[in-house]
Amino acid sequence: MRIGKETMKANSINAATRAFRVVGLPGDGIGPEVYAAARRVLGVLERRFDLEIRLDEQLIGGAAIDATGDPLPQETIDACNDADAALLGAVGGPKWDGNPAEQRPELGLLRIRAEFNLFCNLRPIVTHPALHSFSPIRPERLQNVDLMIVRELTGGSYFGKKWRNDDEAEDVCRYTRAEVQRVTRAAGRIAQQRDKCITLVDKANVLETSRLWRAVAHRVIEDEFPDVQIENLYVDAAAMHLLTRPADFDVILTENLFGDILSDEASMLCGSLGLLPSASLNDERFGLYEPVHGSAPDIAGQGKANPYAMLLSLAMMLRYSLDCADEAGALESCIHSCWADGILTTDLHPDGFTTSEVTDRVCERLAVTAEQ
Repeated sequence: MRIGKETMKANSINAATRAFRVVGLPGDGIGPEVYAAARRVLGVLERRFDLEIRLDEQLIGGAAIDATGDPLPQETIDACNDADAALLGAVGGPKWDGNPAEQRPELGLLRIRAEFNLFCNLRPIVTHPALHSFSPIRPERLQNVDLMIVRELTGGSYFGKKWRNDDEAEDVCRYTRAEVQRVTRAAGRIAQQRDKCITLVDKANVLETSRLWRAVAHRVIEDEFPDVQIENLYVDAAAMHLLTRPADFDVILTENLFGDILSDEASMLCGSLGLLPSASLNDERFGLYEPVHGSAPDIAGQGKANPYAMLLSLAMMLRYSLDCADEAGALESCIHSCWADGILTTDLHPDGFTTSEVTDRVCERLAVTAEQ
């Protein structure tokens, strides 16, 4: 049975060891490599913070197709039903590009989102002075950038009706009032803990779904979050302003497709897609945590994978699903310390460290931090 919120709090207060269940999903490409880094860091966290993380490793994506013929086997679903969170490496790769739609690795990711109603995707974008030189954006524009993209994750064109023949194709983008309401409420709660400002990104001059979003989101914020301001911005303008005045944003709220594109674009603010974590949450505190980068099969097995996005996703898991905010903060501080000392992978520096070397440095600092 899943350990619920009340049980986790009781464990935190009354027991020397806090126990949690996490499903590990290494996946494809560089997924197993960055997942291995997270597993090592979890070991340090367990020893130094009196945690017990019960890892149950399962299959998803291409690895699952190869082993079972299904990108999301029932065994994986059952394991997630009994867990507090899931930690995912990556899915996909050219090996499966010729497969029919129902045999594509990415379907495993879409199905796990739908199966567990993971409608709220959080993608934080925070710049660090040590990384400003690696971004193509002028350094003065990167000062004080700290924004959160809240992306609706289980609706829109990714989940709508689809068909194609030799001459035509169609992807239906559909949203309901309830779907917009619930993700807007999530954005409202997040904004209340930040600077109380939401930018709703849409294309309401063209799309009926965007007009629904605008009407519903404004009503929710005005009625339920009167201390939060909400403004509108067309997605094309948002794409431009995200790179020219990123520090002006606090919380960006948007639909599935727009959020996917904008959050990848925002990686240029940090310097690399390998630095961006994400959390996909439902109403029951279960979350799927994964780096924003893909499976990068071209560098798989070479020790070049950047583990920082995975480790920051691990920190988000500690904070949002396991109620371990102090441990999350300690991990984030160690990561930032590594950045300040130039401990970077080759996507950021030609003479960079390997995946394993970066992980070594984070583990060493985390152990020292925990002892202090």
